[in-house]
Amino acid sequence: MNISSNAPEAQEQILSTMNRDGSRRRIRPKVSKGRYHRGRFLTAWGLILGFVLIPILKINGKPLMLFDIGKREFTFFGVTFLPTDTFLLMLLLFSIFVGIFLVTAIWGRVWCGWACPQTVYMEFIYRPLEVFIEGGRHQQIKTDKIGFSGRRLLKHLAFFAVSAFLANTFLAYFVGWDRLLGWMTSSPTQHPAAFFVMLGTTVLMFGDFGWFREQTCILACPYGRFQSVLLDRQSLIVGYDESRGEPRERMRKNSERTAGDCIDCGMCVSTCPTGIDIREGGLQMECVACTQCIDACDAIMDKIGRPRGLVRYTSQAELESGKRKFLRPRLVVYSAMLLVMFAALGFSLVGKSTADVTILRGLGAPFSVLPSGEISNQIRIKIANRSGEERSYAFELVDADGLTLVAPENPLTVAAGDSQMTGAFITTQPTSFTDGVIEINLRITDGVDFEEIRPYRILGPAGR
Repeated sequence: MNISSNAPEAQEQILSTMNRDGSRRRIRPKVSKGRYHRGRFLTAWGLILGFVLIPILKINGKPLMLFDIGKREFTFFGVTFLPTDTFLLMLLLFSIFVGIFLVTAIWGRVWCGWACPQTVYMEFIYRPLEVFIEGGRHQQIKTDKIGFSGRRLLKHLAFFAVSAFLANTFLAYFVGWDRLLGWMTSSPTQHPAAFFVMLGTTVLMFGDFGWFREQTCILACPYGRFQSVLLDRQSLIVGYDESRGEPRERMRKNSERTAGDCIDCGMCVSTCPTGIDIREGGLQMECVACTQCIDACDAIMDKIGRPRGLVRYTSQAELESGKRKFLRPRLVVYSAMLLVMFAALGFSLVGKSTADVTILRGLGAPFSVLPSGEISNQIRIKIANRSGEERSYAFELVDADGLTLVAPENPLTVAAGDSQMTGAFITTQPTSFTDGVIEINLRITDGVDFEEIRPYRILGPAGR
């Protein structure tokens, strides 16, 4: 969109990625390498390797993580959750949410700066590629003025290739690595839906990391707007020590310095991936706590012989009073909630059997009268095998004098991680019913480690 040169300018900058005349301000940060950058580099590449390897590695024949929407099965580190595990899934999701609240209350936006995929891939894959192909910050700014170059085209081709790789890896979380390999080595016409999902994801990633970039954090992600309620004045933030840095004054040779430690070099601004000035203070929505400004400022402090920490990890309370209190009510509440949820989740998982059995009534009439005069009830038995191997499940009536179970498939063989349904018939004499019902018990066992007795009610004619 072209902005008219006669358009009135804003009195102040609204967004760090927008000029006062409304045009986009492209952020070309200069990487500041220091202790935090080294830590983020190791963390980021550990997460990237984990993202790539998780759908490949397996536990007990199952992938570490698989979200099979077609089968409605969700596997987390070898444990498979089925649609019947609503309570377990609810506990898992609530535990994740409360964990996010707890981590944010203690360490602030550490997720955004250290572990968020937007930051990890942008700062440690796409931006390094950009620097390698186009050159450093000043060269990129020159290219922005030109608008197009052969290097920029090459950069976008590299961005698209990386996005395609990440999109395929992302797809593996939903279809499995083995199936994905088969698709990648065959024609897209054999699996058009999956191909277009992968292509769409590639385009979205390419648009995000190639064009939208830091605006995803500033405009699209709601986390920065939620931080006012997730954080308190004791939470860790990246902050500027105004009492030590002000008043600012540029460094002059052969003159005695009477101002604060900030020499107004602008390094903290030029290195920020979202384009903010950390010295503006407060809890800035655009700050993702990436610590680039800390490394940049520490390097300057080393050069001028001043102590590090002018920009540092701190809290609002510590900046104002010099004191920080770690233990506070919200941490106790979050920790207690998380402990209870993890205990409930662990107890439920430990007590979970290796199979799920569902007994359903047959289709059609609730019962039928056979030519012999006997009453027959059709039932459907569905068994989901949660074990890591194929099992054969046998079922029989328990203490059921006068009742007969007829099942075409008994035992029922079910593959590992699969579910099967079979039909069966229970017959008895009409005189066996009391008010039209008989309470029975059905035993299901696999002969290994699963045995369950399920109560069931068969129906018949009333009044006999």
